[in-house]
Amino acid sequence: MIEVSCDKFCEDIVMWKKIRKKYEQIPIPGRAAIWFTVCSFVQKGISAITVPIFTRLLSTEEYGKYNVFNTWFGILSAILTLSLYNGIYMQGMVKYDQDRKSYTSSLQGLTLVLVLMWICIYLCMPSFWNRLFGFSTCHMISLLILSWCEAVFGFWATEQRVRYRYVALVAVTILVTVVKPFLSIILVLLSDDKVTALILGMVIVELLAYGWMFFVHMAQGRKFFVKQYWIHAVVLAVPLLPHYLSSTILGGADRIMIQHMIGDSAAGIYSLAYSVAMLMIIFNGSLVNALNPLLYQSIKEGKIQEMKKMAYPSLAIIALINIALIIFAPEIIKIFAPGEYYEAVYIVPPAAMSVFFMFLYQLFACFEFYYEYSGYIAAATAVAAIMNIALNYVFIGIYGYYAAGYTTLVCYILYAFAHYCFMRRICRLKLNGEMPYNARYLILSSVAFMAVGFLFLSTYDYPVVRYAILAVIAVTAVVLRDKLRETLRTVLSLKKNLDE
Repeated sequence: MIEVSCDKFCEDIVMWKKIRKKYEQIPIPGRAAIWFTVCSFVQKGISAITVPIFTRLLSTEEYGKYNVFNTWFGILSAILTLSLYNGIYMQGMVKYDQDRKSYTSSLQGLTLVLVLMWICIYLCMPSFWNRLFGFSTCHMISLLILSWCEAVFGFWATEQRVRYRYVALVAVTILVTVVKPFLSIILVLLSDDKVTALILGMVIVELLAYGWMFFVHMAQGRKFFVKQYWIHAVVLAVPLLPHYLSSTILGGADRIMIQHMIGDSAAGIYSLAYSVAMLMIIFNGSLVNALNPLLYQSIKEGKIQEMKKMAYPSLAIIALINIALIIFAPEIIKIFAPGEYYEAVYIVPPAAMSVFFMFLYQLFACFEFYYEYSGYIAAATAVAAIMNIALNYVFIGIYGYYAAGYTTLVCYILYAFAHYCFMRRICRLKLNGEMPYNARYLILSSVAFMAVGFLFLSTYDYPVVRYAILAVIAVTAVVLRDKLRETLRTVLSLKKNLDE
């Protein structure tokens, strides 16, 4: 018995040594990509775990206020800091690679000046701004501080990625992801004003975790103001601001409008539904991160017809995962929140379908990014955001907050369609009209996905029927698995002929 255990232990050691050796053979950029992906999963996973905790600690009204605060934070932070830490900073790191430290410290300086300027503007007439956004002075100051913290971390995180210093970035990200909800829960339990306690928990952790990064960059670069860098950053940032704002508005305007048109409780219920559906973004992000380099490489090498071989299976995976979410939405909502949130279940299907079209449009947008047609991207985002606001204003007033889920779905469908049209135009201009995807296949796949989703939505009030349909599908798939394989081969063969 002891000998068997020893042999097993030795085999395990040998196996782990082999794994470690293979890991060490991976180039540093590859290792960095692996750890950034793991970090993203851990971060989003912990965030998902905390949702059931906060929905039980907060009422629907309090949860709605907190999510509306986060939505405003996403919108306003882009204005407050000009999103300098996004693509602009990355471009500058490449353009001014001989003077990266000074470039970084100067952009940190510019960001601080911008935030301080907005703090002064706010303090000149705080009551006006409080009434405009529906926040207290504490909430507004917290929003301004959090905007600065996010920018400071954004600069530092980008620098770590450029230099492939994944250990420090992963460690800080996971530490903050764990500590932030832990402290917030303690403060919520000790406070009567639970929303403020939750926000202050975020502020305290981010100030302590990210504040030192500003001083490190200033000590390294020793340049607070460099005229050339400030002008370069502002000239690039201002034209891109509508795109960043439109993206945030498209994803969050519905919560703000529900709060103003119906109330905090409705905003809280709606926010839970989208929090559940947005869990699928984890899979979206992972697939996109894996797929994008391959798609760009295919475009670069002129292997346009190879793209569908990667895109179609990925789209099918996203569809199946979101269908699973729709099927089990009633059970998931019960796990995530108490009974007063249950109405959120009826918003999960359109929200999950929106996630599907979020993935779909990225299959087209890679052409716009590769050939640098940034105007197309900004136009599509701005139009979709404006349409989302208009449709919400009309239909929320008529049908209530449920309508927001469907107006957002319609906007993401049109968003994907706009990018598809732009992709076709680019293919005609740059690729002699060669198209990477078959339109009929994409339309049929999307329609079938939505039809199945709405079918299961119609059975939410009849759980026996829902499970019966699921059982019939499962049994049929098992019994007819050979015929299904044969049919699939035939369909793929026909599709191949169609594409050709």
